[in-house]
Amino acid sequence: MVSNWHKLGKAVLATLFPQSCLLCGAGVDAASADAVCQNCRDALPRIDVRHCPVCALPTADAHICGSCLKTPPHFDATHARYRYAFPLNHLLQHYKYGQALSVSALFNHVVTAKIDAVLAVPSTPSHLKERGFNPALELARPLAKRMQVPLLLHAVTRPKDAPAQAGLPWKARRKNIRNAFECHADLSGRSILVVDDVMTTGATLDELARTLKRHGATRVENCVVARALKDD
Repeated sequence: MVSNWHKLGKAVLATLFPQSCLLCGAGVDAASADAVCQNCRDALPRIDVRHCPVCALPTADAHICGSCLKTPPHFDATHARYRYAFPLNHLLQHYKYGQALSVSALFNHVVTAKIDAVLAVPSTPSHLKERGFNPALELARPLAKRMQVPLLLHAVTRPKDAPAQAGLPWKARRKNIRNAFECHADLSGRSILVVDDVMTTGATLDELARTLKRHGATRVENCVVARALKDD
């Protein structure tokens, strides 16, 4: 009986609030909370299986890349589902700047590694004011729930505004993000999963991992929606 009422409710929602795919305009079931249709979802640019397990950049043999071997980052692994390429980049822009929160449902996946807690990359005060929400946090909430681990809401802050990382060269990004995070928790012996929307050079995630390990974290893994590749 409950199942029948649930199906009826979904049908009513779909009738009263019809949705259109953000990419092609085709009809989307409103009750499913999907932002794009199944065809467009299947066409999103997936990350190749042959990539470095640390930074998620392509490799010929899926082994750790030369860059990570030569200069190991502070994080230990990176999980990425998509490449930051068309049309995914437009979807993420809708999500971050158009408050299209339904887009986040596309990116919900579970990391199989042993994790003690989930942490979203904190927003700067100006970004939080501009957007009204932290995109990384809205991705982290359902992920922590599905993985059944704590979500660290107040463990790390990013109190100072700084120039946006986008558009800055690698060396400038590292300098710009240096000491940007403040950790307010003892993370001794804990394995932390850091969530963000896009990983470009990795400077922000590297600095955050450095901060977490300085406060006792033994392992830091990244979970991002998309990884920017040079060819994209």
